[in-house]
Amino acid sequence: MADIWNTDTGEAVYRSRDAIKNLRIRVRVERVTSTAALSKHLQQQVLSQPGGGAIELETLTSRGDNEEELEVGWQEKLFSQYEMELFQNESACQTPLDRQYHTEVKALNKAKGRRNKRIFTYTDHDRYTSCLQTSSDLLSTTKSSPTFLAERMASVRHRRQDRRTMDGSVPKSKIVNWEPTAEFVKSSHVVNNAMQTMHIMGDLAPAGRMGQKENEYLLVTIKTDGSGTVIVKPDFNDDKEPYRIVTAGDKREVWRLTVKNMCTPMQPEEKEREQNVYKDLYVRHKEYLNSLVGQDFEMVISAKGFEYDNLYIHFFMELPNNWSSLPFQTLSGVTQTCRAKTLGKENVAFFSYPFSFEAFYMSEKESEESIPQWPVIYFKVLSLDSWQRFRTEGYGYLLFPAVPGKQTITCHTWRPLQTGTVSALRRFFIGGSPELEDHSYVRIPGTFKGERLSRFGFCTETTGSVTFNLHCIQQARAFVDATMLKKRRQNVFDQLGGFSQQGAVCTILEAFQRARKKMQDARESLPRDLVHTTSQLQVESSA
Repeated sequence: MADIWNTDTGEAVYRSRDAIKNLRIRVRVERVTSTAALSKHLQQQVLSQPGGGAIELETLTSRGDNEEELEVGWQEKLFSQYEMELFQNESACQTPLDRQYHTEVKALNKAKGRRNKRIFTYTDHDRYTSCLQTSSDLLSTTKSSPTFLAERMASVRHRRQDRRTMDGSVPKSKIVNWEPTAEFVKSSHVVNNAMQTMHIMGDLAPAGRMGQKENEYLLVTIKTDGSGTVIVKPDFNDDKEPYRIVTAGDKREVWRLTVKNMCTPMQPEEKEREQNVYKDLYVRHKEYLNSLVGQDFEMVISAKGFEYDNLYIHFFMELPNNWSSLPFQTLSGVTQTCRAKTLGKENVAFFSYPFSFEAFYMSEKESEESIPQWPVIYFKVLSLDSWQRFRTEGYGYLLFPAVPGKQTITCHTWRPLQTGTVSALRRFFIGGSPELEDHSYVRIPGTFKGERLSRFGFCTETTGSVTFNLHCIQQARAFVDATMLKKRRQNVFDQLGGFSQQGAVCTILEAFQRARKKMQDARESLPRDLVHTTSQLQVESSA
């Protein structure tokens, strides 16, 4: 019995420069339950009879009344059976609009009658339109009453913008109204936008019981604000499946609703002209955005040489002793997932993930090391597949450079390797791989206190590399208190005046270590008496 129903009963918004009075909509309702099918079957049997049956066919047709199709214009008034009976009596007319409807109903009775039976309309001036504003969607099996919030905010469009005084000051008299009335709330907080509404209704009662209010169902709602915006609920479905309406009551009949736009379509020339205008508008908006943010973005992080695609990096900072950071500053982060791009002969993933942090070095006691340890970034490269499973692609670390300025550092990565075919199959099909419990094991574990770190038997596999673009700024404060300079010996940083000379200090110390080692090797190769003489000469010269 039932076809595929269109369940999207939401409203659609259209914009047109044409007058709203030219809007024409064709509405069709058709009963698809067993009663309609039986009526069609009986009609086909009567038509198949060779002679007679005209009276029976007319009776079945009038009793069936299972479908109706009607073309409705904007704010076109079509009376229902209930209104026809109501406005026939002049004593029931209370307003000028009711008396106007009384005149129109009398004219229809004198003529051939109304052209509609089941489909009728409520225009913007009808008394029932305001009641239907807050009603829920009737294309369902239930009629739930609106909530208090929906009832109060049904006609809200925007807040009042002209409530300020002429001089821009706030009125001081009666700023707070502790007992606001409904009219005060409506006039002070919200305004009714000038929206015109029209409802296309359907009397879906069984044959012979039409004209009762409980059998009226909302088919289509049309709204417009007069500025070219037209809201249709539900949307036109001439190229889609029909909507489904289930009536209330014991029978619960099913009706099929079709809504079609009968307006004159736009000419191809006008349509092409409008598309060109929109393209020009979008191009100008794009140029405006590019002028604000620019097009040149520096690649902060990039990765290449890994086995799988859809890479992302998880990194965190480690601060050695005597280093600290701000309490609210995070020392870890995760980049976005990036798909690799072919660059030359390699696939490179450009993350463009900027991050920044501040660290402070403060040493109150004399340290045995003249140069402190610098912060380290430990990072892990992972890949994500279409099933949201991740694999570890590599581990690495980055030691912050001692020289300020722009630095480009490439770090090679590796990952733990579990021997055997089962591990390779698990990594390919299921995802996941052996991981490090302590990421600092990539360099020197924080818990290690010995002199030699042995990694014998630990199987690894070299993977790709990650490139960082760093911009380092260093600031230092020299000790200027003369009393403190006399009490304790300054370290290398105090003598040089700050961290900015750390690169040169490192170079000098490395050269000194190399020269010292060469001297020791040369002394071991010389004869003993010559070594003794040289030592004496060194003592005399130093003295």
